[in-house]
Amino acid sequence: MKPFDYVRAGSTGAAAEAAGPGARFIAGGTNLVDLMKLEVERPDRLIDITRIDLGGIEDAPGGGLRIGALATNAEVAAHARVRRAYPALSRALLAGASGQLRNKATTGGNLLQRTRCPYFTDTAQPCNKRVPGEGCAARGGHTRLHAVLGASPHCIATHPSDMAVALRALDARVEIEAPGGDRREIPLGDLYRLPGDSPDRETTLGPGELITAVLLPAPPDGAHQSYRKVRDRASYAFALVSVACVVEMEGGRIGRAALAFGGLAPMPWRDRRVEEALEGEAPGAALFDRAADILLDAAEGQGGNDFKIPLARRLLAATLAEATGAGGAP
Repeated sequence: MKPFDYVRAGSTGAAAEAAGPGARFIAGGTNLVDLMKLEVERPDRLIDITRIDLGGIEDAPGGGLRIGALATNAEVAAHARVRRAYPALSRALLAGASGQLRNKATTGGNLLQRTRCPYFTDTAQPCNKRVPGEGCAARGGHTRLHAVLGASPHCIATHPSDMAVALRALDARVEIEAPGGDRREIPLGDLYRLPGDSPDRETTLGPGELITAVLLPAPPDGAHQSYRKVRDRASYAFALVSVACVVEMEGGRIGRAALAFGGLAPMPWRDRRVEEALEGEAPGAALFDRAADILLDAAEGQGGNDFKIPLARRLLAATLAEATGAGGAP
């Protein structure tokens, strides 16, 4: 492992002051430390933010919830209000990693974890995300876990977070503090960048910016929430395809739908066209097929991951059948 400086920050201002080229913030370290051991990440300085008061889960104005960036995945999953009002989030967290990792992994770190693409973590393989301009070994390689939506000729890696998928369906916002103390809030979807021709740039965070909290709006009354995850084994595995679903029914028709997908794209994927096609319609197999057609109209497999396209179609239909009470779930 490459030598590095270590700084323990006592405030967000001190953390920002210590940040600079080659610096990384560290909290739980469940992803960063592994990447440092592999020499994929080679920071010159680690800034420990665990002494900063960024934990806690508390009610927010308007009936929502504020989850501090240092709240652990285990704390969030077990929190009484999360389990009651945001069950899709609790289920997504429990579907990810092991109990030991959930006890250490933080909310902010979970959002910023990097892809588990084996070509990214193998420094003997070319990877544009790791070294811009080097090439993408995944193309033409083993692609079982790779993206079918939102990819580019330069990168087909997927985002690994379960939590982020649920948060996107729940219309979460991210609170960010910049050097100097200015704070801004953005929708979770705006935190991420598609790979395009610069897959090494994964988020819209600026230099020294730090996630301080995740903000959830008040949960819709009477809405059905669920999180479904298809994976190669029953636990400790990343999603082949996952879906977070929030559906409200009005008079036998779908009043509002929010759907986010994991395992399909380089970011938690949400397509408003799918939701618009569902809203105001009576649920049924034909409607679910139409929604899947819209979701997957630009899907492109790489051979080894072609199965994700029909799998996503079946998972979407099963999830919507359960959410709407339409029956006949595959």
